[in-house]
Amino acid sequence: MTAQRPLRTHAPSRIAVLSIHTSPLDQPGTGDAGGMNVYVVETAKRIAAAGTAVEIFTRATSSDLPPAIELAPGVLVRHVTAGPYEGLLKADLPGQLCAVTSGVMRVEAAHPEGWFDLIHSHYWLSGQVGWLASERWGVPLVHSMHTMAKVKNLELALGDTPEPMVRVIGEEQVVAAAARLVANTADEARQLIDLYGAHPGAVDVVHPGVDLEQFTPGDPSAARRRLGLEQDAVVLLFVGRIQPLKAPDILLRAAARMLETDPGLRSRLIVVVCGGPSGTGLERPTSLTDLAAELGIADVVRFEPPGDRAMLAEWYRSADITVVPSYSESFGLVAVEAQACGTPVVAAAVGGLRTAVLHETSGVLVEGHDPRDYATVLSSLIARPERLAELASGARMHAASFGWAATTTGLLDTYAMAMSGNPAQISLAAGG
Repeated sequence: MTAQRPLRTHAPSRIAVLSIHTSPLDQPGTGDAGGMNVYVVETAKRIAAAGTAVEIFTRATSSDLPPAIELAPGVLVRHVTAGPYEGLLKADLPGQLCAVTSGVMRVEAAHPEGWFDLIHSHYWLSGQVGWLASERWGVPLVHSMHTMAKVKNLELALGDTPEPMVRVIGEEQVVAAAARLVANTADEARQLIDLYGAHPGAVDVVHPGVDLEQFTPGDPSAARRRLGLEQDAVVLLFVGRIQPLKAPDILLRAAARMLETDPGLRSRLIVVVCGGPSGTGLERPTSLTDLAAELGIADVVRFEPPGDRAMLAEWYRSADITVVPSYSESFGLVAVEAQACGTPVVAAAVGGLRTAVLHETSGVLVEGHDPRDYATVLSSLIARPERLAELASGARMHAASFGWAATTTGLLDTYAMAMSGNPAQISLAAGG
């Protein structure tokens, strides 16, 4: 498994990108919108700029949405009507896949034969649609999992709901049908091979990127003034969807532990939670505010709604540490965005976070999910400003290696191999 990728011989003229369960137009950080949405948007724009037209298919969630809208030059978002516009949960979407597939097929049928050269599906629901469209159109299917049921069930948060067997079977079918699979990290590639039986020669490791022009170091003092934070505050930041998988409760429990150990910290500590309920978190949308009150730390916790990227960058710059305690992450875009802004990260040593965070250089990886361990690490870093400064410097350097340009190049290489039918293998040791 050491063969290098061949030089790209040709690129597709037009591709269909499937993001059925969540729209690239949605605000990341709430509902089902997260890192995958950012990934689809950023790669689509750059793929189009490289000369390949992109049409993104997603399920319409409002009757007010136009059938198609231009996201960027060369990038068209198509809204497919399937099921009720509102109130349909992701868990109910398998029952609408026939309707989605029909909508996708109708769009292609209205164009000359051979309109699309390739399909790139994101998440297993899109993969099911892509599998059928691929066979109908006679074009290769490239698939990105983003998350996997078998992995999530192995690393399930306490009290969270396991992924259903229908998803497990659906993922296995997509893995078997895809011409090539795109893994975010070498760890994910091994999971595809070991847990799903993917052919090693059909898996490409392409790291996601970060917008290094948007997420840059800035003046923390100025950011704090704009956000209404005290200059001497100790700011711990969580960014993401509020659900058990992302484990924001671990940060709150760790903060409570820190205050028990050092009561004097209460006058300075601010825990910022930036995001909205999602997934199983929708069943108890007030669970985190209730937990803060139960732990007696409601006075130090500040809840903020998801914001645009400019606002998000301000939050990263204002924080002393960004905390990512997830039970499972295929990559960990929040961790890389924070580091690009010069903010060290304390994260769970799981999945893609082992790649996104360089342990003891750009942040600290914590084994397990015991809040006491997080409290110990966070308290130690806060007590050593010089160590935080070292990690901040390492964070900026580490994040600089994750640009979207490299991601786009990797995807275009994968597309070329899928179109040529080349089973070239990857080097998992090298990560791509």
